Amino acid sequence: MTTVAPDTGVGPLLRAWRERRRLTQLELALRADSSARHISFVETGRSRPSEEMILKLAEHLDVPVRERNALLLAAGYAPRYAETSLDDPSLEALREGMERLLHGYEPYPALVVDGTYTVVAANRGIAMLLEGLPEHLLTPPLNAMRITLHPEGLAPRIRNLREWRGHLLTQMERQMALARSDSLRRLYEEVAAYPLPERGGDATDHDVPQDVAGPEPHPYFALPLRIEHHGVVLSFVSSISTFNTPLDITVAELAIETFLPADPATVKYLQSMTS
Repeated sequence: MTTVAPDTGVGPLLRAWRERRRLTQLELALRADSSARHISFVETGRSRPSEEMILKLAEHLDVPVRERNALLLAAGYAPRYAETSLDDPSLEALREGMERLLHGYEPYPALVVDGTYTVVAANRGIAMLLEGLPEHLLTPPLNAMRITLHPEGLAPRIRNLREWRGHLLTQMERQMALARSDSLRRLYEEVAAYPLPERGGDATDHDVPQDVAGPEPHPYFALPLRIEHHGVVLSFVSSISTFNTPLDITVAELAIETFLPADPATVKYLQSMTS
């Protein structure tokens, strides 16, 4: 549900988004085929922008879909974008498409999360990594951040926990800077407060048996997730995909995360698990 602070006009909200994007009024006006004077009048409340102008400015400012509804409401217009439940019949094609994508990516891990990291769908590669976790973390609705960073979750198995934890927290901070979400803020405060487990976290290859880690570190091309599975250290780099030009808040906030093996040993191990 989209909410707007009382007495907050659309002008200050648009100005905040423009400043966040580090654009001058003239730069935004040129992009939106308007004038700096008109942008100034809108931001100061001297001019009430049309619904079309708000949406045009929001597009050029790359405002998230949920926040575009907030801009419209602040200007006295009805929200433009629906928030459809993912199990609604109208999204059947979307659900089936995501399932085919996840299944086709196997044996490599892949999952779909919503805007607060609730797991919407996952494949068998993810299920493999979650083997042995306590039931209270695997009781629906699963939360990817909670499962990853909880001291009883995957955290003790992650060999470079401090680095990976820092990456995830920074990712959440960027999201919170773009969207006002109390639930995301609460999740961030929860997982950021988790203590680092005694085992795992910043383990080096010297801490791992030679036949697992290999004779020397592998030159990774991106920050890897290095995680143990049955005593074997697997290395992945993650890629996150979202939907282009979404017209629905639910769809706009979905993210598909795929984990690409970062070295030949991980490829070989995962393929052996399915042979």
